[in-house]
Amino acid sequence: MAEAVKTSILRSAPLPNAASAWVPLGEPLFRSLWVAAVISYTGTWMQNVGAGWLMTQLTMSPLMVGLVQAAMTLPVFLVILPAGALADMVDRRRFLLITQGWMVLASGALGIMTLFHMVTPWVLLGFTFLLGLGSVMNDPAWQAITPEIVSPQQHAPAVALNSVGFNVARAVGPALGGMVIAAAGSGVAFLLNAASFFGVIFFLYRWKRPHFEHVETGRVTDAMLTGLRYVRGAPLVRSVLIRTGAFSLAASSLLALLPILARPHGARGYGLLLGSFGLGALAGAAVLPRVRSRLSVDGLVMFAILVFAAGTAAAGRVQSFGWLGVVLFTCGTAWIGILACLNVAAQTMSPPYLRARALSMYLLVLQGGMAIGSATWGALATRFGIPTTLLCSALALVAGLFAVRHYRLTAQELELAPAVVRD
Repeated sequence: MAEAVKTSILRSAPLPNAASAWVPLGEPLFRSLWVAAVISYTGTWMQNVGAGWLMTQLTMSPLMVGLVQAAMTLPVFLVILPAGALADMVDRRRFLLITQGWMVLASGALGIMTLFHMVTPWVLLGFTFLLGLGSVMNDPAWQAITPEIVSPQQHAPAVALNSVGFNVARAVGPALGGMVIAAAGSGVAFLLNAASFFGVIFFLYRWKRPHFEHVETGRVTDAMLTGLRYVRGAPLVRSVLIRTGAFSLAASSLLALLPILARPHGARGYGLLLGSFGLGALAGAAVLPRVRSRLSVDGLVMFAILVFAAGTAAAGRVQSFGWLGVVLFTCGTAWIGILACLNVAAQTMSPPYLRARALSMYLLVLQGGMAIGSATWGALATRFGIPTTLLCSALALVAGLFAVRHYRLTAQELELAPAVVRD
């Protein structure tokens, strides 16, 4: 699913007030990375459209289509915790160069094989898994560098601008990907995604990273255990993780099964529908500060989940392309409201020296839940059909609200100081 790919903590944070929202772009270092990141995000959405659409050309099995999203997010179970520990221990610049290079090779190889008609459903899943492996290794370190490239007073606006950039790409990338696929095929979309990473690689290569002490020395397993002990003893962290898991498991059905819903409308239609979801998310990010001023965090999450559940159920019943676009726009608006609250809570639930490890555990629950949910909903759709499965997913979202009602969310002001060693 698109959300699981490069869906990071920083991408979905709520916007600050309009007067300060764009100030971080005045800092050359952040502006360069932001532009490069938007290009990379756009390539990723093109990759997502290409992978989902190619699978529907290879097979119409809902299970296999659902496994595309699962393959991208499955690596979160394998490497996200070590990735978080490493991001707190090693030079993040070099680490990010390695992970970005890995993703270039994975998407480039898949593109070439697709052009030469060498891809089967399992080959596609295999390379999608490899690309997801690089993305998961990349995420904790990527999220943790923002405090190092902006001045301290611009940390929160910079987080918000990362959200804006991601959602701009989400609105543009799928539509652009649909046009590329319709004109030249999925292989070209994969190659364009490989090329999109080079802007970030160029930035990282030239970046003179300030020297920060390693948080810990010793073994990665020891650092992981330190993070796990903190999570076990922190009630706020447990609340964030339980709420995130309940949502991600139930909500993953819509985008996982969207390629099948969009099949009658062609590759361009699929891209436009994903673009509608992205435009909804962008609109939601714009109005979120006003809504947050009127509702509590828990109230906002509850309302947004109910809206998303209604949209999920409706997507399985709507036949016309126009109304399906409206449904996805509405779901995108609700999606950003939910993830914004969860993400801000995740960013503020741990001290700076444990930030990457705590975020890696949040990503494990978020993306892992989406991987399990995608495979589960795909299997159910194979047996019971798309409309019934999406209705069950909507009911699961509502039931989850009652199941986790005792785990309340709170979010304090962002504290994004760089992590340093503690004597």
